[in-house]
Amino acid sequence: MDEVMGNVRFLALICVIGCSDSERVIPEDPPDDVVTAYTMTTSKGVITLETHQSWAPNGVDRFEELVAANFFDDARFFRVVPGFVVQFGINGTPAINSMWSDDTIEDDPVRRTNVRGYLSYAATAAPDSRTTQLFINLGDNSFLDDMRFAPFAVITSGMDVVDMINEEYGERPDQQQIRARGNEYLMERFPNLDYIETVTTP
Repeated sequence: MDEVMGNVRFLALICVIGCSDSERVIPEDPPDDVVTAYTMTTSKGVITLETHQSWAPNGVDRFEELVAANFFDDARFFRVVPGFVVQFGINGTPAINSMWSDDTIEDDPVRRTNVRGYLSYAATAAPDSRTTQLFINLGDNSFLDDMRFAPFAVITSGMDVVDMINEEYGERPDQQQIRARGNEYLMERFPNLDYIETVTTP
């Protein structure tokens, strides 16, 4: 299942020169919001992030499931577009990845905006098609808000680490090959990709 994030890069380039700031009204977090902190240890350093249940409950629940299953361990940051996104979320073992690839979750309403440091799920053009792939916004990508990309988490420390993630391969890694061959393919063709070591809760 190819993710549509690869098809919106041209929109990001257009928006660099022509899009105004989002008009979306951002509501305050409710007092009963459930906020969970996570530590993502990567080959470049440590990133901390918070999920907010009130922002995107389906996305938060899936992230919690994936972390509990150690899904992100040894997963590569396989797509890095400077000024746009860092994308990850394909497990390096094909058999494990296949267990999740068709386990979609329902869309969440977009209650936050896709700006620097916020995390959202990649998806296909179809509704309710999110599975495991995530992206970190590197800049103001608020144009994605109207395309059903609902932020569910924000990086609270370590954006300097995110900015150091290796960008030399850009969008060259093939997602179908990653799903079919896993990290074997990536280490063979793109040996310098940075990766997640672990994602844990304190």
